[in-house]
Amino acid sequence: MEEISFYKSLNTPNHSEIYHFLNCGLVLCLFLIVYHAETVEPILSTSKHMDKSFAYKFLHPWLGLGLLTSTGEKWRSRRKMITPTFHFAILAEFLEVMNEQSKILVDKLNSHVGKGTFNCFMDITLCALDIICETAMGTKIQAQNNSDSDYIKAIYEMSDMIQCRQKMPWLWPDFVYSRLKAGKNHDKNLKILHGFTDKVETILERAEELKNDEATTNGSADKKSKKRSAFLDMLLKVTDDAGNTLSYKDIREEVDTFMFEGHDTTAAALNWSLFLLGSHPEIQAKVHKELDETFGQSDRPVTMDDLKKLRYLETVVKEALRIYPSVPFFARTITEDCTIRGFLIPKGVNVVIVPFALHRDPETFPEPEEFRPERFLPENSSGRNPYAYIPFSAGLRNCIGQRFALMEEKVVLSTILRNFSVKASQKKEEIRLLGELILRPQDGIWIELEHRTPSSVAQTL
Repeated sequence: MEEISFYKSLNTPNHSEIYHFLNCGLVLCLFLIVYHAETVEPILSTSKHMDKSFAYKFLHPWLGLGLLTSTGEKWRSRRKMITPTFHFAILAEFLEVMNEQSKILVDKLNSHVGKGTFNCFMDITLCALDIICETAMGTKIQAQNNSDSDYIKAIYEMSDMIQCRQKMPWLWPDFVYSRLKAGKNHDKNLKILHGFTDKVETILERAEELKNDEATTNGSADKKSKKRSAFLDMLLKVTDDAGNTLSYKDIREEVDTFMFEGHDTTAAALNWSLFLLGSHPEIQAKVHKELDETFGQSDRPVTMDDLKKLRYLETVVKEALRIYPSVPFFARTITEDCTIRGFLIPKGVNVVIVPFALHRDPETFPEPEEFRPERFLPENSSGRNPYAYIPFSAGLRNCIGQRFALMEEKVVLSTILRNFSVKASQKKEEIRLLGELILRPQDGIWIELEHRTPSSVAQTL
C-alpha cells in the first residue's frame, strides 16, 4: 500500500470524527506507516516528535525507562550524561575484548571446516553476548562455552512475546495479560533476564571495587592488576549538570538496555553479513584481498589503525544493514500537529518508520534487492538523503552505540574471514524472515566453511 493512501485516510471529511473516536478510551490507535526519505525526515529531523510510541511500554518491565524507552527531559538528561562513555578513545579500550572473543569463535568454527553445512547463528550470537557482557558489565560469562544459555532463550522468548502483545490489543491490559499463560511465561523470562544482569556482578559490588581501585591508585607493585573498564564503571561515575549521579535503578535500566541492544542487534547484523558474503563469492574475494593487504600472513589481533583501512569491509557491513536492518521498524508518537507532504498529521498519531522498506526505495537504491557494497563508497553515497538509510535511526535519537556496533562487526567479520572462506547453503528466497523486535532468519543461517591462507587467495586475484 502506498503511503499516500494513509495520508488520504487522515484527511477525509470524517477525519475529526475518527480521531475523536480514537480518543474515547477505546482500545484503538491510529497508525501512520512511512518508508520514504521525504516522509521519514519530518519525523526524525526535529526535536518535537521524540517520544516513542505507546507500544514501547511493553518493553518497560524488562528495560525500564533507559535510553531506548524514556522520553522528554529524562531522556535528554540521560543521553547527555551517557554520550561521553561512547567516546572514540573509550571504545578503543574494548578492542582487546572483541579480539579475544573473536578468536574463541574462530576456534569453535574450526570444528565445522570441511564437514558440510551447519547453522552458525547461535555461534555468532554467543560471541556477541560474550563481547557485550564483558564490555558492559566488566565480567566474563563464557557464553561461547555454554550454548544452552537460559539468557539467550529468555531474550528470544521475551522478544517474541512483546511483539505478539504489541499487535494484539486484547493483550494490552496488564490485568488480563498477567492472568494468561503468556503473561506467566513473560514474568518467568523477566526473572531470568533481570537475574542474569544481577548474577553476573551486582552494581553495588562493582561500585565497591571502583572505590578500592581509586584508594590504591598509587599502591605497591604487587597490587592486583586493574580490571578492564566497562560501561558499568562509567555509568557509576557520570553526573548531570547539577552533579547528581545515576541511581541503582537508573544504572540497572541502562545495563539491561546495553545487554539487549548491544548483542542481539549486532549478532543479527553479523549473521546477515556472513550469509550475503557466502552468497556472493566475488564480493567475498574482494574482502579477502583487502584483509590480505592489511594483515598479510600475520594472525595478529585487529588494531584501530587496521579498522580504518578496512574500508571495503565497512561497505559490506553497511550494505548488509541496508538489506537486512537489525531493527526492521520503530515508532514515534506525534506530539503536536504537523504536516507531511502537504497532509495534516494530528497530535497523538503513532508513526511507524520501516527501514526494511525505506532501504528498498529504487529511487535511492536502484535494484534494491541486489547486494552491492559499492553503494557505500564515498563517491557513490555523496549527496544521498541522510534519511534514506537509517539502520541506526537518525536525528537526535539515533543509536548511541552505532560506532561500537560497527567496530565490533568489523573485528568479528575480519577475524572470521582471515581464517575461512564462507559458502552460503541457503538461497535468498529460501530465507524466512522474522520481523520481530530484531530481524532474524526463522531457521538460522546455514553455511559451509573452508580454511584459507592469505597467499592462496592473493594468487587468484
